[in-house]
Amino acid sequence: MKDLAKSVCDVVEILGVDCDWRATQAVIIAIPAILLVFLLTWLGTRKPIFRKMLDGLYTLGGIISALFLLVMLGIICVQMGARWSSVAFPGSTSYAGYCMAASSFFGLAYALNAGAHIRVNLMLTALGRRRIWGEIWCFGIAAYLATYFARYAIKGTMESVRWNDISQGQDATPMWIPQIAMCIGTVLLAIAVWDNFFRLLLIGTSNIKAETVADDAETAPVEA
Repeated sequence: MKDLAKSVCDVVEILGVDCDWRATQAVIIAIPAILLVFLLTWLGTRKPIFRKMLDGLYTLGGIISALFLLVMLGIICVQMGARWSSVAFPGSTSYAGYCMAASSFFGLAYALNAGAHIRVNLMLTALGRRRIWGEIWCFGIAAYLATYFARYAIKGTMESVRWNDISQGQDATPMWIPQIAMCIGTVLLAIAVWDNFFRLLLIGTSNIKAETVADDAETAPVEA
């Protein structure tokens, strides 16, 4: 893959354009993954089993997120008990922090589809019937940023493994262990955003649940 990226950059630089082989390598890796998400999204519009598979993936992330919250609660309870009994529990604060971070990242994709992310719909609402184009624009930018985030999350974790980065707290945990949750969570988020982007292109609606009654186009008005 590295040699292929350098070869592509050599061809591009012949045209007088600067090319970073590392960024090119990331693009070469990302394109097949994005095409796979497109295929699954397209199949999901025709066969419910593929839609359930993608939704199940996001739900699984939400379940894991909830489990990490429970683990964090358990650590806090044990920490309180250790203080009352004057027993040392080194690294408990760090472990609770790792669980909180893992819960946040694993829950990103599920929260997106559940409509829990903050979305400013003022300009989209003002577009009226052309709102679909605004949605496509927003999801396109979000998909790029989510992919960029996932790439550097993975890259940062690989650097932690390379340099044997250790936590500065009393736990002395290798940093790549808690960073795995960041990698998986950001990849799930990127998949979810691309999934919604492709759904907008294919069928004109996203997979995000309505945040309010006003945002739900399928909800009939209630007469007084």
